[in-house]
Amino acid sequence: MAKILIMANNDVGLYKFRKELIEELVKTNEVYVSLPYGDLTPQLIELGCKLINTPINRRGTNPLTDLLLLMNYKKIIKNIKPNVVLTYTIKPNVYGGLASRLSGVPYLANITGLGTAVENSGLLQKLTLFFYKISLKKAKCVFFQNKENEEFLTKKITINKHRLIPGSGVNLTQYSLLEYPDNDIVHFLFISRVMKEKGIEQYLDAAEYIKGKYPNTEFHVLGFCEDAYEDKLIEMQNKGIIQYHGMQNDVRKFHKISHCTIHPTYYPEGMSNVLLESAASGRPIITTDRSGCREIVEEGVNGFIVKEKNSKDLIQKIEMFLRLGYDTKKQMGLAGRKKVEREFDRQIVVNAYINTIIDLRKK
Repeated sequence: MAKILIMANNDVGLYKFRKELIEELVKTNEVYVSLPYGDLTPQLIELGCKLINTPINRRGTNPLTDLLLLMNYKKIIKNIKPNVVLTYTIKPNVYGGLASRLSGVPYLANITGLGTAVENSGLLQKLTLFFYKISLKKAKCVFFQNKENEEFLTKKITINKHRLIPGSGVNLTQYSLLEYPDNDIVHFLFISRVMKEKGIEQYLDAAEYIKGKYPNTEFHVLGFCEDAYEDKLIEMQNKGIIQYHGMQNDVRKFHKISHCTIHPTYYPEGMSNVLLESAASGRPIITTDRSGCREIVEEGVNGFIVKEKNSKDLIQKIEMFLRLGYDTKKQMGLAGRKKVEREFDRQIVVNAYINTIIDLRKK
């Protein structure tokens, strides 16, 4: 059996968005996963993966820590002797890719979003692009999740082979089409880590205004809350403006009651899984005009697009949505479902990886 090594920075993303690929790989390969041990690691092991517990400081910029990670990756590759390495997210892409290159092992990288380090110009951007240049140069294929990321990075650095895939795709069985709610209260969902760059301030501004003008609305917030917003969420919940539900392992029960998902992010997304899952469930979406979000929305067909960091524009689009009749809202949800069926089925991503790996084995 061939050996496949997967490097990632956490078990949650790997299990939730790559499970179907792993299920396919373990059928005919010995699959190892290198990442920090977490709550979903037992599920990865249950799928058939062999775990290599690998600590990673996901957002740290300490050169010594990153050097140790590179050395650790080299050691892991030396011990396992994989036939191919798959990497996800920035540090595994950079240091896992570099370790693979130095070890002479074929590797496939996935750009799950460029991140603020690359999006914001400055010294950190230059350093990150330099590391990408030396780590991705010999990659057998670099998968991009949106066209803008692909065009930006391929203009900055030389990448021999690259391919555009529809993000992580969405499991259309797991996120099945739900009945559209028929009640007097209109429910909106915010599903994300509660942080500034995800647009939480714009969402809360809109919730306060809309709730005051349209009492028959409810604004829900789902996700891990950063300390900076905890007091504000509690205060607004006590005032009856929002309902904060914290981190949820399964958001489908909230999609059942929801009429629309609002995702006002301006974080450098690869392709928004929140929007893919919402659209797959038959829910209209309101999101920002940026890569990783706009690809999922056809304006006025399955949702609305708003300007970044613009609470006023978000409020206007929510009001436009509220003025729509029930049948129109329902049709928007159905249009979103059809769009993800056509363009974002996770099987498209699985097939892209499997076919690329098969081609590698033939060489």
